[in-house]
Amino acid sequence: MAEIYFAGGCFWGTEHFFKQIHGVTLTEAGYANGNADWREAVKGSGAPARMDGDGGPSYRQVCTDKTGFAETVRVVYDPGVVSLKFLLEMYFAAIDPTTLNRQGHDEGSQYRTGIYYLSDKDLPVIEMAMEEERRKHEVPLVTEVLPLENFYNAEEYHQDYLDKNPDGYCHLPVSLFEFARKAREK
Repeated sequence: MAEIYFAGGCFWGTEHFFKQIHGVTLTEAGYANGNADWREAVKGSGAPARMDGDGGPSYRQVCTDKTGFAETVRVVYDPGVVSLKFLLEMYFAAIDPTTLNRQGHDEGSQYRTGIYYLSDKDLPVIEMAMEEERRKHEVPLVTEVLPLENFYNAEEYHQDYLDKNPDGYCHLPVSLFEFARKAREK
């Protein structure tokens, strides 16, 4: 198994989108690449800490825009079934890589787009996908490409949110989920 981390706006829709893709074996909503001193940054903000003992930031703390975390989805996949290149193509089908700190109606640095990798061997594939995407736009891309620095699972109510709440809010159109379900690498 291999893994990659995608920040694509609200993680409810991003997580639901990726779990539809054939070859993806696990998805987890969480918070990635935040400031190492995020606890200090939210002191006095009034945002409540997590109650589940995870040790990571709470959703409310991330929403203060002081922690530096992005809503991110951990994607575990079988590279014998689906390639990183294909997952990146799917990722770009689901985001606007030219909009800074916003996807759909969600706005703030926690909704930025980003590709966070664990292995340097993934970087050439990511850079190639970024270059292919760059050619499709007349304005610069703002999607971050960085090594994963940290990741905390989001609270339980965020996990599989759209499965638990089929009529819940999502910045992605429902047709995109069907597209992901049917998509196969050529």
